[in-house]
Amino acid sequence: MKLERQVTTMAVTSEHTVLKGTHSIGFSSLIEAIKTRYTRHRVYRQTVNELSALSNRELADLGLHRSMIRRIAMQAAEDYTAH
Repeated sequence: MKLERQVTTMAVTSEHTVLKGTHSIGFSSLIEAIKTRYTRHRVYRQTVNELSALSNRELADLGLHRSMIRRIAMQAAEDYTAH
């Protein structure tokens, strides 16, 4: 009598979701990314608010136009949070 051995192969898959802009290093890096994003947003809003409060003449004296406010605020926020 001949014995036969049956071999079964199984495949395992897994999915990992990583937040955009973060690496899967760990919880502390996630917290750091959240802090950086919050700080960047706070600086952006503060800059927009302060520049928006200026008159067109005051902006012109600074060499700025009202249409430039958002771009300038974004650059200020990025520069502030760059390490």
